[in-house]
Amino acid sequence: MVGIPVIIDCDTGVDDALALLFAVRHPGLDLRAVTCVAGNTDVDGVVRNTLTVLEQAGAPDIPVARGAERPLIEPARPAPVHGVDGMGDLGLPAPRRRPVDVDAVTLLHRAIVGSPRPVTLIPTAPLTNIALLLRTHPEVTRNIERIVFMGGAVATGNATPVAEFNVWHDPEAAAVLLTAGVPITMYGLDVFTQVVVPGADVHRLRASSEPGTRLAGELLAHRPAHPGEAPEAEEAGGLGDAGAVCAVVDPAGIGTRLLPVEVSLAPGATRGQTIVDRRPRPGEAEHHEGDREQALVDVALDVDVERFVKLYLETVERA
Repeated sequence: MVGIPVIIDCDTGVDDALALLFAVRHPGLDLRAVTCVAGNTDVDGVVRNTLTVLEQAGAPDIPVARGAERPLIEPARPAPVHGVDGMGDLGLPAPRRRPVDVDAVTLLHRAIVGSPRPVTLIPTAPLTNIALLLRTHPEVTRNIERIVFMGGAVATGNATPVAEFNVWHDPEAAAVLLTAGVPITMYGLDVFTQVVVPGADVHRLRASSEPGTRLAGELLAHRPAHPGEAPEAEEAGGLGDAGAVCAVVDPAGIGTRLLPVEVSLAPGATRGQTIVDRRPRPGEAEHHEGDREQALVDVALDVDVERFVKLYLETVERA
């Protein structure tokens, strides 16, 4: 079976690492490139972490490129929840692998136009690299099947009460993504937080003698789903970004609705919010001011948790 050609754009990051481990081990995916952007940690740390994960997973020689150091407009704002090194401070060895000698936008362009089949892009990070690609090489959309991005929220944010980190970190880039003109799936916080691997499974992964499987367990243990509870609950860990990659393999595992989505770009409390219009009909604003032009996005509203947990475990334990 020829796998779905995919490219991951990431800010590795504990849960980006979980996503990479899944992508390189699932036989239904053909990971053609990985591009790195500042987000969870600085971009050089992201490159280091990405190469380390691929090495630990025993992945083939997948090209990895360094991308944007900061958002389009604002300074970089790392996420401390991922530890000083962005990978949970697990003390992993420095990678022997090296990134390619071109920048992320160049690698994205080459990998997309050079693919014999349309590519699925999976951004699990701030969308700076993707926005730069779309503005620099708009012709790539002819060979993009779909963009499945981890970002946004219908209900509650995490960077702010209403904004999710990846979109909040570079709202302008997210707004560019929504105008890409290709099918887009938004795997946001509404499903992101639901997919949790039980503690017993995390414990089994951590006890594995296989480096990639063991790393998955250590990473999951760094993402406790219920901090402060019993030890078995403490060890349970959320899949986070990896759920977006699961959704590419098994799109029936999420329930989506095609809805208008826009990003709040104004300064203030709502900056970075993904405004998802779930109203059954237009309201008074449209009546008085006319319809606004908004991107239609397949927004993930439900997820089959057991299905994705089973899929993830079966894949990362594939040595």
